[in-house]
Amino acid sequence: MSGSILSIGECMVELAPRDDGAYSRGFAGDTFNSAWYLRRLLPSDWTVDYFTAVGTDALSTQMLSVMQDAGIGADRVRRLPDRTVGLYMIELSNGERSFTYWRNTSAAKRLAADRTALAEALAGRSLMLFSGITMAILEPEDREPFLEALKSSRVRGTTVVFDPNMRARLWPDAETMRKTIMSAAAVADVVLPSFDEDQREFGDADPKATIARYRSLGVRCVVVKNGAGTMHAVDGEEDIVFEPTPVKDVVDTTAAGDSFNAGFLAARLGGADLRASIEQGSRVAGKVVQQRGALVDIDN
Repeated sequence: MSGSILSIGECMVELAPRDDGAYSRGFAGDTFNSAWYLRRLLPSDWTVDYFTAVGTDALSTQMLSVMQDAGIGADRVRRLPDRTVGLYMIELSNGERSFTYWRNTSAAKRLAADRTALAEALAGRSLMLFSGITMAILEPEDREPFLEALKSSRVRGTTVVFDPNMRARLWPDAETMRKTIMSAAAVADVVLPSFDEDQREFGDADPKATIARYRSLGVRCVVVKNGAGTMHAVDGEEDIVFEPTPVKDVVDTTAAGDSFNAGFLAARLGGADLRASIEQGSRVAGKVVQQRGALVDIDN
């Protein structure tokens, strides 16, 4: 089996701490991280493409080269002469990360402004992935047309996957964030939330409440990530509980959820059942959190 995947969102310059106190530069972002891991997990006859907007400056050109060198198609990426790419810096404390962002002039905010370019990027895809961060960075007037484009793509057979990935600082207020997250989830076949975020922002009592809220929108498959804790998932009539294998040495949790998404989706696309897919997602994330940075070696 083969197919075509499109991941949509913002890729940024990443400054990650090194052991010597300096920082290394890379390129990362939630949906790009998932695309990067999907490319490594899927057979070569699957295509993995990324859709965003970047500038025409040298840094933007370097970003596109990194994507292409990683085997991720960037032919549909929009280039805007009056913008550039965003930047973030990671700080670590006992393996947990915090971020500082510089993204006011990020070209990715305009990724959905050209409706024709968006429709062309979505055409013929087997699966597309977007996130709450994708929704947050879009200009407000582009959000509804963006979701309408996803609906149309879904009607034509594309499986739509949404990770709510909620970052309150990106939104004007909590109510706008919650309303938009639910609107985005309503166009998806698969939703991959993180319980700590959904508990904080929606007041969910437990992962089952998170599942029930997304299922009330008509979502078929909901997998609730829960860090090192018990996971709950539903797909149609299938309902499972999963206990992740403990990770002894957590170094950096950056991209833990993004890599889980990739492992889970790669397994599903390969025909694995729900439990086996969650097992693969958990295994991949377990490798990632034992290393520094968003994009790390998972082959060992």
